[in-house]
Amino acid sequence: MIKPVGSDELKPLFVYDPDQHHALMHEAESLPSLVISSQAAGNAVMMGGGYFSPLSGFMNIADAMSVAEGMRMTDGRFFPVPVMCLVESVEAIGGAKRIALRDPNMEGNPVLAILDVEAIEEVSDEQMAFMTEKVYRTDDVEHPGVNAFNTPGRLERAGPIQVLHFSYFQDDFPDTFRTAVEIRNEISERGWKKVVAFQTRNPMHLAHEELCHMAMERLGCDGLVIHMLLGKLKPGDIPAPVRDAAIRKMVELYFPPNSAMITGYGFDMLYAGPREAVLHAYFRQNMGATHFIIGRDHAGVGDYYGAFDAQTIFDEEVPEDALDIEIFKADHTAYSKKLNKVVMMREAPDHTKEDFVLLSGTKVREMLGQGIAPPPEFSRPEVAKILMDYYRSLK
Repeated sequence: MIKPVGSDELKPLFVYDPDQHHALMHEAESLPSLVISSQAAGNAVMMGGGYFSPLSGFMNIADAMSVAEGMRMTDGRFFPVPVMCLVESVEAIGGAKRIALRDPNMEGNPVLAILDVEAIEEVSDEQMAFMTEKVYRTDDVEHPGVNAFNTPGRLERAGPIQVLHFSYFQDDFPDTFRTAVEIRNEISERGWKKVVAFQTRNPMHLAHEELCHMAMERLGCDGLVIHMLLGKLKPGDIPAPVRDAAIRKMVELYFPPNSAMITGYGFDMLYAGPREAVLHAYFRQNMGATHFIIGRDHAGVGDYYGAFDAQTIFDEEVPEDALDIEIFKADHTAYSKKLNKVVMMREAPDHTKEDFVLLSGTKVREMLGQGIAPPPEFSRPEVAKILMDYYRSLK
């Protein structure tokens, strides 16, 4: 099986030993505590599940700046984005060296992790601007990722963490949420050797389904992991339970048995385009995938990134020795009226736009909202029904 990034074994930060977990939960109740941002909570959950292995906790400013600039920490270890725990005030913790981090996304703000504070540092406006520009390639506060990164505050608490809870993800998505540890174990149990991962934050229509089939066939993979984002999305995105049901129906009907796993991870989307694509590849390697599909506009939002920036970054900026996972570079896929099948648009140079069945996301949402199923060349009828039922429920 493919090795995790930067080590021979995965290093999840969740405390799995029941006695130790119980003792830490008891200790946490007497520790000074802070409610952290949703983005920081997502980072803790990802570290807990082994996705960000071998990170041991939240970065100090020197490491965060170094990662923003060249995707390497000050000691040379590779990581694609700063992993920080920024807050507005640390008054509540005084000079405490060990503190409890509380979950902002659950009622009652339960303890998510314990942090051993190695440093409390103030990030300057210049440093924030530098990291924002490097990671997001824009400083526009209308960009949802830029906004989320810059909102929590300017005080960074750095140090190793022990994760005690997976936030709401395990409770709300028991059938879908999986840690990198669990996915590795399942890949091994299934006997898969070559595994391709597909990232999604939306329901999968016919073009996505066929792209997965194409990748499996061309790479000679025996397994596909559909790995969906379960964290916060932008307004208008389909809620995770609906997306989950639609994807499960598609796999049940249109994939051979034991060829696809449906899983999810708990994280807030960064919408950082190219940099987020590298982060996606990083944690797909950690969960045991040998290949990762990156298509047009991967992890982007609006017009901030070029259509294939998320592919070219691997050739232009990612250090050669950083990752073992291979990238399957895909173009936009669509149904060809000439060939009566889904193709990658770049592989049909004799086609014009009119030769493809192309529908914008807005148009599809309009149709579903009106109870009109998109054409079968665009969406499987069984998937369309689940989505139509959801839109109908909003009225």
